[in-house]
Amino acid sequence: MTDIEASRTAPEAFEAGFRLRDVVVRELDARWPAGADGLDEVCRHSLLPAGKLFRPCLLLASTQAVGGDPMSVLPAAVAAEFGHVGSLIHDDIIDADAVRRGRPAAHRKYGVDEAIVAGDLLFFSLFECLAECRERGVPADRVVTAVAAISRAGMDLCRGQSLEARLTGRRVFEVGPYLEMVRLKTAALFRAACEVGGILGGGGPAALASLVSYANHLGVAFQVHDDLLAYTSDAESAGKAPTSDIRNGRPVLPVIFAHRNGGESSRRRIEDCLSGRTDPAEALAALTVILRTSGAIDESLALAGRHACAAVAALDGLPHGEGRDLLAEFVTRALAALPGAGTGAEMGAGTGAEMGAGSSAKAGAATGAGASTATDAEIGAGSGAKAAAATGTAGNRPG
Repeated sequence: MTDIEASRTAPEAFEAGFRLRDVVVRELDARWPAGADGLDEVCRHSLLPAGKLFRPCLLLASTQAVGGDPMSVLPAAVAAEFGHVGSLIHDDIIDADAVRRGRPAAHRKYGVDEAIVAGDLLFFSLFECLAECRERGVPADRVVTAVAAISRAGMDLCRGQSLEARLTGRRVFEVGPYLEMVRLKTAALFRAACEVGGILGGGGPAALASLVSYANHLGVAFQVHDDLLAYTSDAESAGKAPTSDIRNGRPVLPVIFAHRNGGESSRRRIEDCLSGRTDPAEALAALTVILRTSGAIDESLALAGRHACAAVAALDGLPHGEGRDLLAEFVTRALAALPGAGTGAEMGAGTGAEMGAGSSAKAGAATGAGASTATDAEIGAGSGAKAAAATGTAGNRPG
């Protein structure tokens, strides 16, 4: 799975409330100037034209939300984009995806060897940028703490990628292990952006906990959106091949729901579509029909909506102000951009079991839904045991 590249959630969908986005673009352009060659050319091709710059904007808004100065952490915001894009370069190699943001993926344009090293270069550049924050007046102890946070996120990202491969190889059609993978992989860089922004801005433990909770829920909502793109958008708006998950035999959330809810023949058909024995385009068409008729798309949208509402509720732990409002606006815009997004009541419906402990009551209040029986069954503390049981990875993740 890769991050969302649909035009409906591209820069114009998020740019309005984030005055510093253009500053980030100029910084990227200055650090990787046009006309470069070698690895610098590969990095520029991957970074520019810029995508949503979602993670840099999250970092800047998080700094502002805890009372810090966004301009003092601009190098860290750029670092967040380096980490994200470096992971996408490697992701495209693993998935054998030829297109990224509507253009040739780095490994297709420059070769696998150059692309791997370019991704590595961006990862190391990330740490250099974090260190630069000291020159802008950020205390050194905050920078060190931020380095630890981004390192934890990077380790989670790697473990999530490995877990995804195991779930795919074993055809695990279970929501709990899937959401644990999302927490480790997709949510890792959301978590890093928000936590690092809060740390560098001087946020205390309660504020940082709120930012981490916000990022975890937002990461799930966005990954579910990504899972749905192949079945709700065309290839041009998605910015990547719609058959990627099918070609890689990957059971994404709507497919998991359809498999869980379907009869024996439907399950066999789903498994056959992911087996590699069916032409990917034909498998996509068949799966689309199954997902629509089974209600799996609506069920996925509802789960995404509940997590989006929980993300907003997590912001209650932050002081009122523009930074908090910007973070809430991220969720509002993301929710509105979900393909086929319904009303708040539809989004908030259900038991809230997919969300972390204690979040469903807040989400229910935010949406007017009566969800109040949250458990930690499918994300957060309780999901690790499920994922470990399904994949044999117990004890292989940091706490």
